[in-house]
Amino acid sequence: MEGIVREGCAEGQHLLLFPEYGSMDLVSLFPKEIQQDIHTQLDEMQDLLSEFKGHFSDLARKYGVIIVAPSFPVKESAGLFNRIYVFSPSGKEGHQDKWWMTRFEQEDWGMSEARKELKVFDAGICKFGIQNCYDIEFAIGSHYLTQAGAEVILVPSCTETIRGATRVHVGARARAMEFQCYTVVAQIIGEAQWSPAVDVNYGYPAIYSTPDRKVGKEGIMAIGEAQKPGWLSRELNLSLLNYVRTEGQVLNYRDHQRLLMNLEGEDIEVMVVDMI
Repeated sequence: MEGIVREGCAEGQHLLLFPEYGSMDLVSLFPKEIQQDIHTQLDEMQDLLSEFKGHFSDLARKYGVIIVAPSFPVKESAGLFNRIYVFSPSGKEGHQDKWWMTRFEQEDWGMSEARKELKVFDAGICKFGIQNCYDIEFAIGSHYLTQAGAEVILVPSCTETIRGATRVHVGARARAMEFQCYTVVAQIIGEAQWSPAVDVNYGYPAIYSTPDRKVGKEGIMAIGEAQKPGWLSRELNLSLLNYVRTEGQVLNYRDHQRLLMNLEGEDIEVMVVDMI
C-alpha cells in the first residue's frame, strides 16, 4: 500500500482517492473458513481496524497528502456501516458513512443505512464531499454538500458488472452537471476469490465536470482504461466553477437551489470538517 501511495504522490498530487471496499483485501489474511463466510469475516476485520487507520494516517503524514482510504465495514452498537476514513498530513481524521445500501449490502451482508449526516472536508486546496458508490445515484447528498461549499464530490465505488459501473458513472456525470462541480470516480477492479462479497469487480476511473464553457465540451476531464490498475490524475481549476455557475451557458447550480430536497421522517445534518 505504501508503494501505491508513493506512486500516487510522484507528480505532486495533493489528494488520493481509493475505491470502495478496498479494505476487503484484508480478508485474504484469514483462514479459508472465515474467508468464505461473508458475516464472520466482517466480525474478524474489526480487530484490524485500528491498525488499518493507523497505517493510512501514517502514510498521509509521511507523504504530505490527503488520503481518502478504501471503505471499511465498521461494526458499532447501532449497526454495521460502510465507512470511508479521510486522513490529512496534519494528523487529522474524519469519516463519511454510506447512506444508501444496495440490495446485496442490505439483504445478504446485513449492512445498515447510516444516519443522514454529511461532511464537507476542508482540505485547504479544496472543499470536498464523498458520495459512496450507490449514494451518487441520488441527487440529494450532492445537493446538500455543494450547498455547504463542496467543490468536488469524490465517488469511491465497488461494482461487479459493466451495468453497475455504468450506473455509478452516469450518476457522477449527472451530479457534476446539476451542481456544476467536479466529480471523481475510483472503482475497485479484479478478482478476490478469498471473499464472496467482492469476488468479481469491474470498473474504471474518471474525472467529470459540467459540460460548459472553459471546462470541457463533454464534461469529461479524464477517463481511465477499464480493469487496468493505476492512478488517474488531473489538476482541477476550482475558479472555473464560479465562472460556470455565474456565466455558464446554463445555470444549473443556481436553479437547483429552488428545489426543496429532504427525506421523509429523517433530518439531514451537514458539517464542515477542518482537515488542515
